[in-house]
Amino acid sequence: MPSVDLQEIIEAHDQPFVVIDEEYRIVAANRRYCDSYGVGQEAILNQRCHEISHHSPRPCHENGEQCPHQSLFKDGKSTVVLHTHYHADNQPERTRIRGHAIRGLDGRQYLGEILYPLESSSELDCKEMRMVGHSPAFLACVDNLARVAESEASILLFGESGVGKELAARFIHDRSDRSSGPFIVINCAAVPESMFETELFGHERGAFTGSTGQKKGLYELADGGTLFLDEVAEIPPGLQAKLLRVLESGEFRRVGGTQTLKADVRLVSATNRNLLDWVDQKLFRLDLYYRLAGIDVSLPPLRERSEDIPALAEALLLRLSGGNRTSCRLDKEAINALKRYDFPGNVRELRNLLQRAMVRCRDGLIRAEDLGLDMSAVPAQAKSEMSVSRSSDSLADLEKDHIRDLLDRHGGHRRSVADLLGVTERTLYRKLKQHGLK
Repeated sequence: MPSVDLQEIIEAHDQPFVVIDEEYRIVAANRRYCDSYGVGQEAILNQRCHEISHHSPRPCHENGEQCPHQSLFKDGKSTVVLHTHYHADNQPERTRIRGHAIRGLDGRQYLGEILYPLESSSELDCKEMRMVGHSPAFLACVDNLARVAESEASILLFGESGVGKELAARFIHDRSDRSSGPFIVINCAAVPESMFETELFGHERGAFTGSTGQKKGLYELADGGTLFLDEVAEIPPGLQAKLLRVLESGEFRRVGGTQTLKADVRLVSATNRNLLDWVDQKLFRLDLYYRLAGIDVSLPPLRERSEDIPALAEALLLRLSGGNRTSCRLDKEAINALKRYDFPGNVRELRNLLQRAMVRCRDGLIRAEDLGLDMSAVPAQAKSEMSVSRSSDSLADLEKDHIRDLLDRHGGHRRSVADLLGVTERTLYRKLKQHGLK
């Protein structure tokens, strides 16, 4: 048993700290660790670490996770891993764990673990959605977001349509020093070009016909907080230079105004485009790109974290049912069908599928046929192989074929296709003209 000196040392840590022996038994834990898992400091001694943190009778490496305990006692290595831990109320918490060797005064070797929670996972209700998942790709993404949140640099989020870029932006805001300030969102694709400047910077009374009063813009309203520019590639070229000047100086004027104003704003942007390709096509300014992409973060598509689909679907069903836990649930075959599907529209498409399935299902049980997946029998791996066999096709041809297929499946209903693609109808209309589709 380690001496009391070790206990005094770990109590000095402001993060949860636990000491574990070769048999997975907890021999010391600081108060932060005990409070996190709802167990007293005396009661936690000699309990197995995986029983406390994972609510599992088996060590985490037997469940497919990289285990700091095994790394130290089997391979002699210290390690940093990402795990999903569970509090006393069974709520998940994504956690970065730093494991290292500790030599006790008795000469024995122990594992010391310092825990760095990546987020506070509050209960999901019908008003708010949170990020859900435990796959390695998802945990690595959350860890990356937690790290960049500590910076004041501008962040550029890249991900396919529907992966949850606004959720990621809010996560960054909530983890930053600006969390007490406003979080303001502007969808750059949804604002008409003629209104973009006044929407972003505001206007004075009489600035144009119909402006009967002063209006603050979203940039000004974000003072002291975060401004999230969604679909930033859609900013009209003529306004990119004005935005660049504001980002360089922090100063702006409302439309029709003469007074120079200042605002302290942290910018987070998001796109599903390769902005450097748009720079090459003269559609986006290179200097603005570098202003926006102080740090760039890629968000994984749903097909790269299919093991998250059951928990994510459960969370979405709970939200869609207004928090009624007894409303709808998926049977085993439906879950398997979802895990095989490739989800070109990612989480947004999953939500739409579940919303329709809730209407079709009987007795509150969603079956595979209720999902309406045309390709549910095709495994994601097989579909990936199909896409590889078409590698000679250009990306434009693949996009054209995909849009044509969606139009055929949905009877030419453009709003439904735009929702599945995760774009506005205006963007879809532009794509239809680009590809010569009707």
